[in-house]
Amino acid sequence: MIGIVFVIFTTLKSYIMKYKVLLGLLTFCCCVFTQAQEKDSLATKSNFFTFSPSKLLTKGQWDIKWFNNLYTEVRGADKSGAKSDRMRQNFFTSSLDVFTGINDYKTINVGLSIEYRSNTINGMDALSVFKFKNNPTQSSRSGVTSIAPSIKFSPIKQVSNFTIQSAFHIPLISKEELSGVFLDQKGFIWQNKFFYDYVADSEQFQIFAEVNTLYSFGKKSASYANDSLGVAPGVFVSYFPNQNFTILGLVQHYNLIAINNGFAQNYTAVGAGAKYQLTRAVNFELIYTNFVRGNDTGLGQTFNFGLRALLD
Repeated sequence: MIGIVFVIFTTLKSYIMKYKVLLGLLTFCCCVFTQAQEKDSLATKSNFFTFSPSKLLTKGQWDIKWFNNLYTEVRGADKSGAKSDRMRQNFFTSSLDVFTGINDYKTINVGLSIEYRSNTINGMDALSVFKFKNNPTQSSRSGVTSIAPSIKFSPIKQVSNFTIQSAFHIPLISKEELSGVFLDQKGFIWQNKFFYDYVADSEQFQIFAEVNTLYSFGKKSASYANDSLGVAPGVFVSYFPNQNFTILGLVQHYNLIAINNGFAQNYTAVGAGAKYQLTRAVNFELIYTNFVRGNDTGLGQTFNFGLRALLD
């Protein structure tokens, strides 16, 4: 009997240690969103309008977002854009972004982002990433890959719906690729996002636009993307049947420009999704995208789920 108890205890301990980072993120998110539901006093109208990505927070307010992205592919495109079949590859990213206002004028916010990834290759099924294995010899890797301190500000006082978010991504991994399994870039990234949104007078339609730039740098031998510039514009059009629910469509393009590393690629993705405001402080979103074209890239699809809490 004692032996059975010991085996059970040892097994539970190994699982807890294996997934302690992800369990920590889940526990933190559960606490945050539970608190948000209890407070539920941030706004009298939908935060889809009050706190769109282009809006800033005032001092004492917090914006906490937990976003999960599963990308899976069985097709790809070569440098000329010709499509061909591939063995399935899967890439799961879970990110936690926390921002807060630091003054009463909604002119500047500071934040921190952390990313956890789980990837599998060689024909493993799309849900294999949720085993969170870190064994490159068995076609899988996982772990916390980067952190990024961020600042968000409004450069033009008269245009409050135009903001810039600047982040510096710091890699936490030792190797970008092991036994053919890619985990994340092994390099520093200076990222700048430019946000703008327009809401129709009826408050039934919103157009949100962003341009995302990523300059990757570090040792050329450490990452395929070091010494390159990524530019990714995107447009999102949302329809609001009511203030608590929105349906959206999106188009995104990504272009990786080689500066000195000799590697370039691009792709275009289209998608659709929905957001629902659970309470005045908490909303969730579901988004699907499909990579319809590209050069020297995978042509897969993504399944996305996110939770967002706004606290004052």
